[in-house]
Amino acid sequence: MVGRPPAPPLPDAFLAAPIAHRGYHDRAAGRIENSRAAFRAAIDAGYGIELDLQLSADGRAMVFHDHALERLTGLGGTVHTSTAAELGAIRLLDSEEGIPTFREVLDLVAGRVPLLVEIKDQDGAMGPNVGALEAAACADLAGYDGPVALMSFNPHSVAALARHAPGIPRGLTTSGFAPEQSKPLSPAVCERLRGIPDYDRVGASFISHHWQDLSRPRVAELKAAGAALLCWTIRRPEEETEARRIAQNITFEGYAA
Repeated sequence: MVGRPPAPPLPDAFLAAPIAHRGYHDRAAGRIENSRAAFRAAIDAGYGIELDLQLSADGRAMVFHDHALERLTGLGGTVHTSTAAELGAIRLLDSEEGIPTFREVLDLVAGRVPLLVEIKDQDGAMGPNVGALEAAACADLAGYDGPVALMSFNPHSVAALARHAPGIPRGLTTSGFAPEQSKPLSPAVCERLRGIPDYDRVGASFISHHWQDLSRPRVAELKAAGAALLCWTIRRPEEETEARRIAQNITFEGYAA
């Protein structure tokens, strides 16, 4: 199948410094993941920033990892059933901050460090029921002046990003997709995604692959063909040393990379 033209290459800035997973967070220090405090700490340390986006009930891109609010706020409900104003008023646990919009985070970062933005799957099964979050994120990025790249586990999301923002680097978040670790995805979906078959179709220019699966032949094939290769999520210096034998940069948390 003939794919879309590739996105612009991943800027060198994404390969120059480690990328802090959900910001340089430290809950004990009051810097919970995907918070303004975690992003400020990453900027101060000279790290790039990885963050996650979910869609609010009123169509805003919100910086939050989970669908459900409980783990990070202690409250019931979901991001999708709350408005941006309601989410902004919810305190993150062990923090004085609310859940930020993507636009607020863009204003905070202001191009000072690279931003690696993951669009969380909205379909529930890596299927085609996507589009609203991608459109909202790309609208927020209009006029943003700074290194940014967009990615998703869902290839349909990456294809939507290509339509909404063809000039922004885009990639696939990938892994070995072991069925027991990828629920609720079906074994058939896992088997398909494991081979990273959509790279050319969506016009990607990079992948961010699970670090323990970097030796997969398909990863080497893509790297040899010119794909930039990031990896996730490194939690110890020894893991970083091992991952850097193959990956060009790391996403990390829990230590100073």
